[in-house]
Amino acid sequence: MEDITAKLRETFREEAYELISELEAALLELEKSPYDEEPIGRAFRALHTIKGSGAACELNDISAFTHELETLFDKVRRGQLIVTKDIIALTLSAHDQIKAMFDQCYKGGQVDGAKTREIIDAVWKLASPAQTGDAPPVLKRRNAGSARGSSVTYWIRFSPARDIFTRGINPLFLLGELSQLGPCKVIARPDAVPRLEEYEPEACYTYWDVLLTTSQGLNAVQDVFIFVEDESELRIELIDTEGALEDEATYKKIHELFLKHKDLSPEDIRAALKPENTVSESAGRAPLCAEQTGTDTREQSQDANRPSSIRVATDRLDSLVNLVGELVTVQARLSQTANTHGIPEFTSLAETIERLTSEIRDNTMSIRMLPIGATFTKLQRVVRDLSAELGKELELTIDGAETELDKTVIERLSDPLVHIIRNSIDHGIETPEVRVSSGKPRAGSIRVSAAHSGANVLIRIEDDGAGIDCEAVRAKAIEKKLIEPDAELSEKELLSFILRPAFSTANGVSNVSGRGVGMDVVKKAIDALRGTIELSSEQGKGTTILLKLPLTLAIIDGFLTKIGTESFIFPLSFVEECLELTHETGAGPNSRHLVNVRDRLVPYIRLREKFMMGGEPPEIEQIVIVREDGQRVGFVVDQVVGGHQTVIKNLGKFYRDVEGISGATIQGDGTVALILDVPKLIQAAELEAIGVSS
Repeated sequence: MEDITAKLRETFREEAYELISELEAALLELEKSPYDEEPIGRAFRALHTIKGSGAACELNDISAFTHELETLFDKVRRGQLIVTKDIIALTLSAHDQIKAMFDQCYKGGQVDGAKTREIIDAVWKLASPAQTGDAPPVLKRRNAGSARGSSVTYWIRFSPARDIFTRGINPLFLLGELSQLGPCKVIARPDAVPRLEEYEPEACYTYWDVLLTTSQGLNAVQDVFIFVEDESELRIELIDTEGALEDEATYKKIHELFLKHKDLSPEDIRAALKPENTVSESAGRAPLCAEQTGTDTREQSQDANRPSSIRVATDRLDSLVNLVGELVTVQARLSQTANTHGIPEFTSLAETIERLTSEIRDNTMSIRMLPIGATFTKLQRVVRDLSAELGKELELTIDGAETELDKTVIERLSDPLVHIIRNSIDHGIETPEVRVSSGKPRAGSIRVSAAHSGANVLIRIEDDGAGIDCEAVRAKAIEKKLIEPDAELSEKELLSFILRPAFSTANGVSNVSGRGVGMDVVKKAIDALRGTIELSSEQGKGTTILLKLPLTLAIIDGFLTKIGTESFIFPLSFVEECLELTHETGAGPNSRHLVNVRDRLVPYIRLREKFMMGGEPPEIEQIVIVREDGQRVGFVVDQVVGGHQTVIKNLGKFYRDVEGISGATIQGDGTVALILDVPKLIQAAELEAIGVSS
């Protein structure tokens, strides 16, 4: 039993954290629209599922704690309680406590038992009859027709998922729970049971039709199936509003019709309730047709019940990506060998393998892609809590939540985004009084958006706060001896100092910021993701922070070049064109590194000099023109090889901080090629040109 419980808990792990995220999102939405039924239902379902699944996994403390909250939200759902700020605040605190309980189970955290008791006491106080009052009109309409005493009859078709037994759920218990709502007639339908040689002992083949007369309302009926409704075929239709089916004779007549025609629709049952109490000829014919084609109907039902998606453990997915990476490396070796020997059949086979490998790579990468919306949703709670703590009013707008990004990137992006939002609220957004005196709306605005741009995703965080004082940044940079007092820097170059370690223009230290670590942490995290971060600001108008991140950290399309015997790879998304560079064409004015490209001067960097590599360059070198942030820059290499599917390998700890190199890859012949960090190389060259110390 202990092994079974452990397996159940591990299976529930990912779903548990998804449920508490869904609960938080529903509560934040409900805070904005307290009379909206949809977030009320979402919150209730999340609590109900946590309670039930927690009990099944023997997480009894979580189940008991969540039960108290579920009781509170059941009253909200039924219109007996009005959604207030106190209820939202209390439930958000309870959400944090549930998360702490899950962390204790799965991550070895600690839970404050006194806080749990305190929350339960507050829930009981809010749920007490003295606090209920009159429900708002919207909630009263929602519960119209479901009050006790007004019995109605429902026809219910319940066809559970084939694997319901393996998930620890007995459908007979659900049917027993239905019978507690009122008089009902349950009819088992064994039509889909296969022959013995095809029978699976752990599968459920039976489905049920139920006639239920109840005064509890539709919500109570739906709640019975709340654990299984997503995986099962469930139909609930109103048959009679007068409670006529409470008559046992009527039940008996309809049961006989079921036995005679094998299947009945809600229309057939309504016809049976007519004064003549007979099913019309047309009503009787349809079930006969259904019976004649029963096999097809069952097959269609089975197809509909098959899951459209499955959960895959992250380690299995990572293993698959690693294997695909090895396959790409072997394919490159095969192509290189084929080109060397020049055998037509061998070359054709290598081209076919290359095409298939490319398709496998793209499909594997797409499996790892997830919408970024879940990460953005977490920011709503940060904005809510921090704005209340600092006495500021804020509106958070989210765009592009459907934008997909590699799962690994998304997981490591959450903390940097929280840092940025906290800095925007603390440093950027003014208090309501200051904003009004400046002619701004009382409530500040923060907008977070995401969009694809080639092989990258652009995430933009904009606020309409006070902006950044560039003169204060300059003064701090001079104070720290990062620049000379007479240095001429652009706004972009000045703002880049904010991303440096221990650099802060805050006048004091608070619980939120001022220690000079926030944006430094952000830069390190974005660098680790092989991304870039840029700041732009207008004093008095606001600040914009742009994050540019690669779609994936595993495999990229590269552009292979050589300097001497060493190989270097440019990410193909940066490359615009290539051209030859002779000693004559490369001689710019004042001996600066500039080349004329179609009547436009383009600066270039000699990688041989940058990496201090020995040897003499060839008479005719190659210059690779890249575009970064609207700027064109050239990189001089000895030889251009061409396109290369690049499996990214991390550098060892001794080479991890080498400037201008973001990773490495293994070529087809077994040699190593270094992957260039184009933005860092350009940034380093700019800083060197203006004499900024590192």
